[in-house]
Amino acid sequence: WVPIKPKTDAAFLFAMIHVMLHEIDRSRLDIPFLRDRTSSPYLIAPNGFYLRDRKSKKPLVWDLNSGKAVPYDRKNIEPALEGEFTVSGVEVGADDEKWSHKDIICQTAFTHLIDHVDGFTPEWAEKICDIENGIIRDIANQFVDHAHVGETIDIEGMTLPYRPVAISLGKTVNNGWGGYECCWGRTMATCLVGALEVPGGTLGTTVRLNRPADNRWSSVKPGPDGFMDYPMNPTSKEDWVSKSPSRHAHQTLVPLAANSPWSQALGPTHLAWMMQQKGFENLPEPTQPDVWFVYRTNPAISFWDTKAIADVMSNFPFTVCFAYTHDETNHMADILLPECTDLEGLQLIRIGGSKYIEQFWDHQGFALRDPAVKSRGESKDFTWISTELALRTGLLEKYNAAINKGAAGVRLYGENYDFSLSGDEPHEVEEIWDAVCKAASAEVTDGKESQGLEYYREHGHRVKKFSRQRWYLYPAMVENKLRFELPYQERMFRIGKELGARLHEHGITWWDRQLKEYEAMPNWHDLPGQWEDALSKVYKINIDDFPFWLLTARSMQYSWGGNAGLQMIHEVAANIVGHGGIIMNPKAAEKLRVKDGDVVEVSSAIGKTRGAVVLRNGIRPDCLLMLGQFDHWATPYAKDLHIASMNELTPMILELTDATGSGADLVKVSLKKMGNLS
Repeated sequence: WVPIKPKTDAAFLFAMIHVMLHEIDRSRLDIPFLRDRTSSPYLIAPNGFYLRDRKSKKPLVWDLNSGKAVPYDRKNIEPALEGEFTVSGVEVGADDEKWSHKDIICQTAFTHLIDHVDGFTPEWAEKICDIENGIIRDIANQFVDHAHVGETIDIEGMTLPYRPVAISLGKTVNNGWGGYECCWGRTMATCLVGALEVPGGTLGTTVRLNRPADNRWSSVKPGPDGFMDYPMNPTSKEDWVSKSPSRHAHQTLVPLAANSPWSQALGPTHLAWMMQQKGFENLPEPTQPDVWFVYRTNPAISFWDTKAIADVMSNFPFTVCFAYTHDETNHMADILLPECTDLEGLQLIRIGGSKYIEQFWDHQGFALRDPAVKSRGESKDFTWISTELALRTGLLEKYNAAINKGAAGVRLYGENYDFSLSGDEPHEVEEIWDAVCKAASAEVTDGKESQGLEYYREHGHRVKKFSRQRWYLYPAMVENKLRFELPYQERMFRIGKELGARLHEHGITWWDRQLKEYEAMPNWHDLPGQWEDALSKVYKINIDDFPFWLLTARSMQYSWGGNAGLQMIHEVAANIVGHGGIIMNPKAAEKLRVKDGDVVEVSSAIGKTRGAVVLRNGIRPDCLLMLGQFDHWATPYAKDLHIASMNELTPMILELTDATGSGADLVKVSLKKMGNLS
């Protein structure tokens, strides 16, 4: 365990990259991978954009065979990885601004990378991370040693690079400010040894935004400049969305959020809550929802600044909650509706394939969740509920069309099959899922078979072979002649410039700090200082009065927290050290005369919570840890556990919102000993 200071992970990663580029022999890196699978050979023009061919506008590389600059995708070339060269071409900037260059000196992106990390020495990082420079060097060298650069492995008859090293980023590390720097640093270090999307190396996660989402290979489509396509929200003058239809303005503010059904969940969701309190200048005036539906969620507990969230939702004109038990959100509902539990409802679910990094399967297909017991009382299957809502609100035709297009998880038509529902009439629950099952069978069998619901009820599931070659994006990247967009992300630099121009044209300047994050290669910023300055400025506090960094971690037992009211889950979680308490370093506790089991009050600038101390050495003296999302006051059983939660202490403020609209579960707090939990 390396006890790194919160929000300094990027400095550690930058120092690792420095060691790999400035202290380790270049021959130990994966030179072919860098040359052929990344943007490393691309030539960078004076204004920070790629130098391009005048005719095709493709990025130029220096070809060692011909001794001249040529488009990156010309056949039979050997691009120079390092160096500077006298070249001519055109540079295309934001909003299609062009500069013509003749006989200028340009460096490769890889040379820019080497210069970029020159000052990020382990000695520099030691002062920031509070980790000895020797440890940073040792980890960097171990990383390269264990990468097995040059080795290969056979995957079902295909020879692939074998790189058994990976860097996994945990909660808070890749959220909020510093998340971009960490993700870039993690992925760049991986690229240096060719360990990205290959056996043993770092693999990406499930596909949410870059559709289709059936498996990760489906998202590998050629895009501009030899990179994968990505559905950025537009930033051009003609296409930028100045009035986003979503409440958190993700299409206006966050190009990376894209505009898929998942975008509203992965965009700057807390901005929607903030706007309910006070709108942002020159954005459309925020409105309350006429009717707010709440389904299997409890934002009054699971969001930051829970008091502010509760205040906002308590003023909504009409709230409908689907509820099993009383909880903190449905406490404010106008109507409570019963819905079938998972043991009572019907659904066909995708299984297998490469959906998650921890779930790579040898098969893919579908499994049926069939009612195990009859529904109780007036509870209804959610398919019935959604159909009735569509019928009664005049949306039935669009609703059925959405199901036909795949809203239930499977598109109902394909190249040689069509089980589409008629659009002008409501359909029964089993009729809908029978059509879905038929389409699923056709998908699994390439249209040869089309058994429906009864088949799945008899067999439970249906799958087909999923090649392990498809676990990794590398073969698809090679097949499509694509490169990973590292180290130099010109596209990020470009859209940042364009987004800034659009916002300023509309008088929006309050997003300027976020615009600074659009760098082709990230620089180090004093992230801990940024947190402390933001809290001091917004809440007029003396930050020295809040000496601890408060963190959280996801509880495997409680998952997302929806089962917090189950006694059995609490009994299981009680076997895990730290559950139900506030984890604290013994030396820090000794200074405050706090003992194991003592009840303490933890305070931030916006709130307080109480809990019992759990002393452990595996935490920094300047940190506290609260597991999960608790502080329940209405949910049966959970409300009587008196478990502390940081959500009541964590603010929602623009100053701690990064360019993607993300924040982090991190706040400065104080701690004092109390008498009891009452």
